[in-house]
Amino acid sequence: MKFGLRLRGGLLATLIMFGAPVVAPVGAVFVSSSALAQTVQSISVEGNRRVEVETIRSYFKPGPGGRLDQAAVDDGLKALIETGLFQDVRINRGSGGQIIVSVVENPVIGRVAFEGNKKIKDEQLTAEVQSKARGTFSRAMVQSDTLRIAEIYRRSGRYDVHVTPEIIEQPNNRVDLIFTVEEGAKTGVKSIEFVGNVAFSSYRLRDVIKTRETNLLSFLGSGDVYDPDRVEADRDLIRRFYLKHGFADVQVVAALTEYDPEKKGFNVTFKIEEGVQYRVGAVDFRSSIPNFDPSSMRGYSRVNVGSLYNVESVEKSVEEMQIEASRRGYAFAVVRPGGDRNFEAHTVSVVFNIDEGPRTYIERINLRGNTRTRDYVIRREFDISEGDAYNRALVDRAERRLKNLDYFKSVKITTEPGSSSDRVILIVDMEEKSTGDFSVSGGYSTTDGALAEVSISERNLLGRGLFAKASVTYGQYARGYSLSFVEPYLLDYRVALGLDLYQRQQLANNYISYGTKTLGFSPRLGFSLREDLSLQLRYSIYQQEISLPGYLANCLNNGVAGNTSPAFSAANGGVPDLSATNGLGCYYDGEASLPVRKELANGKTLTSALGYTLTYNTLDNNKNPTDGLLIDFRQDFAGVGGDVSYLKTVADGKYYAPLVSDIVGLVRLQGGILTKINDDLRMLDHFQMGPNLVRGFAPNGIGPRDLNPFGTQDALGGTKYWGASLELQMPFWFLPKEVGLKGAVYADAGGLYDYRGPTSWTTTNEVNVPGCIPSSVNPSSTGTCTGLVYDDSKVVRSSVGVGLIWQSPFGPLRFDYAVPLSKGKYDRTQEFRFGGGTTF
Repeated sequence: MKFGLRLRGGLLATLIMFGAPVVAPVGAVFVSSSALAQTVQSISVEGNRRVEVETIRSYFKPGPGGRLDQAAVDDGLKALIETGLFQDVRINRGSGGQIIVSVVENPVIGRVAFEGNKKIKDEQLTAEVQSKARGTFSRAMVQSDTLRIAEIYRRSGRYDVHVTPEIIEQPNNRVDLIFTVEEGAKTGVKSIEFVGNVAFSSYRLRDVIKTRETNLLSFLGSGDVYDPDRVEADRDLIRRFYLKHGFADVQVVAALTEYDPEKKGFNVTFKIEEGVQYRVGAVDFRSSIPNFDPSSMRGYSRVNVGSLYNVESVEKSVEEMQIEASRRGYAFAVVRPGGDRNFEAHTVSVVFNIDEGPRTYIERINLRGNTRTRDYVIRREFDISEGDAYNRALVDRAERRLKNLDYFKSVKITTEPGSSSDRVILIVDMEEKSTGDFSVSGGYSTTDGALAEVSISERNLLGRGLFAKASVTYGQYARGYSLSFVEPYLLDYRVALGLDLYQRQQLANNYISYGTKTLGFSPRLGFSLREDLSLQLRYSIYQQEISLPGYLANCLNNGVAGNTSPAFSAANGGVPDLSATNGLGCYYDGEASLPVRKELANGKTLTSALGYTLTYNTLDNNKNPTDGLLIDFRQDFAGVGGDVSYLKTVADGKYYAPLVSDIVGLVRLQGGILTKINDDLRMLDHFQMGPNLVRGFAPNGIGPRDLNPFGTQDALGGTKYWGASLELQMPFWFLPKEVGLKGAVYADAGGLYDYRGPTSWTTTNEVNVPGCIPSSVNPSSTGTCTGLVYDDSKVVRSSVGVGLIWQSPFGPLRFDYAVPLSKGKYDRTQEFRFGGGTTF
């Protein structure tokens, strides 16, 4: 009705202006010009209950002289209707031509409720709808809210949703608004197909996109829920993937979606035109800036002649060059890449053009959407500030850094014109997300047995960008706790400070006869030298002690005068009297190795060490790599105080390369050296190796070992080790990609040797004891002394095996079955190995 009245008012005004005769419609009152010639205060208002009379009168604006004319009344009528406060507004004429405004007020909403909603909470829906309790009721607004609720459900994958609004009238012109929701079943993606792909299989491309097919484990995630925005974003991901691998002409023509009523889900098809694969034919640098040598930018280029054309390498080169030009004083330099294709040779000649850009300055940087994160946490990710020259490369870098913080669901930096033509305003729009995690995880491995962990962490503590984590671990053979804290910007420099406090307890098990308890503290500093190169400096101080059951340390061959045992008596031939009842039959129930018992006798040992780690990382994906190189080089120097001193050097390199048909090759090389500085080396400081070096061997199953047949024959460790592995990882093409299963075949080789720990209770190794014949190593012989008898053969250990890798929703799991091909005489094998865990 009100829309009709608005039209009538406008029509009347138009007809009057042209002097046309008018027949008044039913229900309307014609107001003559003479009757209208009065003031606002003379307007009479009827029907209002909540809205004040003066408020209604204020919508009528008088003309010259303070008098109302037809246009003013018409505009006032329209304005009142548009407020949404009234169901109906009429203007009538009273006695004497007085203007009477009759209104019917919209009801007030008493409450807004939702029924039938189980998947989306009331709080979320309340925040989304415009109709609010104690607000004015509007049917148009209710209709809009109904559509909004349905859209929210569709975004969560429920396209079969039905929303019905119900209005319940209450006394005193109040209503209750009830939205009844029939949620329906989740609408998932039933199939994802690719058309036109030749260079890459559909299996490989499914790993590129974010959308997933529905499977038995889909309830643990939301990737299979149909989302048109995500499908559209997947088109760009596919295109970027092809451009990264040399396909400069690629086009993802369309992403077709079709609802299948039989499957009750969507079928998604990506149509691709690949084109041909290009390599880089030439790289050139040109500059139009006076006195700027373009060839000096060659060292900042990541594009090499002969390599596959990679658009990401071109973009990173542009960024590095533009930043370097800015550092040299060319603040407005702009690097623009160009490329000439040779369609016959399938090459691209890349040209980097360095020109003078527009002289534009940053007037302000406005932040929007950071309700919790402090402004300075965001601003410190920028290498530019207000007043600096506008540099798009630095802006893009800041946007990438903000996304990598993982504090926000989305980050977008745009520009707006400033107060003058040479000024711009940077607008940083963000949507924050939860940064706290509480997890209860469990796992099992053949080394540590069953294991459970409870942890709580916060990536953006107090909105200050700090990281904190506390965890408690309790397992069958491993227990402990840890506290970690990281300040990513120490003293406002791009240097991360980390503090770690930990306590670990390793219990005796099938692989070691002794338990260890370690309590330590480690501060560290982290530096990002380049995007692919990082350095960590650390200091570690920890206290360590060994524990043994009494029956494994009850023989008194500890070098003390008068404490002898027939086990080490030359007169007894080195054979213990196991039947002795005078306390000398201590070997009857076993005895720990000499180095272990010596660690026990030494009590608690304090280690104080300085160290660093240099990491080079070009992996395409840190969690599931298929291409790239990862190298870790670590050194630790112990002897900055404490009870021990040594230099430990470790290097580990992994190279991943895609081969054919989604098969990924992995080459791994590793090695380490432990060097004595001043004090004798402890057994606990030696390298202990097993399946972490060569699969198919038990934990601590490789390397020097105690040969006492009446003892526990503990692994002693070594001061040198090396290892090499070749592995092929391949998908199971007959299984859906979303299952996350891969197979592996591999061959390992390595060695651990050169034990340099204690071999005797005395410093002279008892060579001067009368009648003592020292033991020998390689070949080993027991002799008649009380010293350690051990094997330290430099045998190359090798194995071949198969593995099953599952990136499950419960966490990464791996099963390995390996068969040793060569091993030491006293090595211990373990052909099957399992490890993994879950978070719930």
